[in-house]
Amino acid sequence: MNGMGLTTFLGHDWQPLLLTFRLAAVTTFILLLIGIPLAYWVAYTRTRFKPLVETLVSMPLVLPPSVLGFYLLLAFSPQNAFGQWLEQWFHVRLVFSFAGLVIGSVIFSLPFMVHPIQSGFQALPYSLIEASRTLGKPDWFTLVRVLLPNIKPALLSGVVLSFAHTIGEFGVILMIGGNIPGVTKVASIAIYDEVESLNYAAANFYALVLFAVSFIVLLTVYMTNKKWLKV
Repeated sequence: MNGMGLTTFLGHDWQPLLLTFRLAAVTTFILLLIGIPLAYWVAYTRTRFKPLVETLVSMPLVLPPSVLGFYLLLAFSPQNAFGQWLEQWFHVRLVFSFAGLVIGSVIFSLPFMVHPIQSGFQALPYSLIEASRTLGKPDWFTLVRVLLPNIKPALLSGVVLSFAHTIGEFGVILMIGGNIPGVTKVASIAIYDEVESLNYAAANFYALVLFAVSFIVLLTVYMTNKKWLKV
């Protein structure tokens, strides 16, 4: 590559894009681990606190990203109690770090994972659960071996929407991550920087890659879901 860095190819810096896809992959994986049990609980629980939990999960859909990012910035800051506690006892500083971006992205993209999976659970006949329990199977077995295989389109939708939403996130990331190359400077931040610098060619490169990836990912999920629904 004629001495160019590993993240530089054809005259473009790929580092923001690689960081974006890494953030999206890590966030989606964590959301899948959190989203499945949370969606299962919300779908089938009868507790009086269900509306409160549903409201908290759905808040990122209506809350401006800058508001969430601002409060996460305050919470993670070493000048405040929680951030100070993390740094003092665990030597962890979340503000302006990749770990902080992951936490912020997980919170902000949570409804995009939980809602499709919850809808998938609720669309299944409850008799499936009753039959599994009648056979003496524990709830975890019912979830993993009975319910999840029957909501594959919902699972795929949750994964794809979470990944795509994380790729395009700007406000939360800017608030808690800033603009540190190689650490927190993702593609959406890079686009903003290049536009401010009137470097429209570079901004167009980052935007075009994100557009192409988002289009391909969404097209894949629609085609796959159409195939599964025919089975």
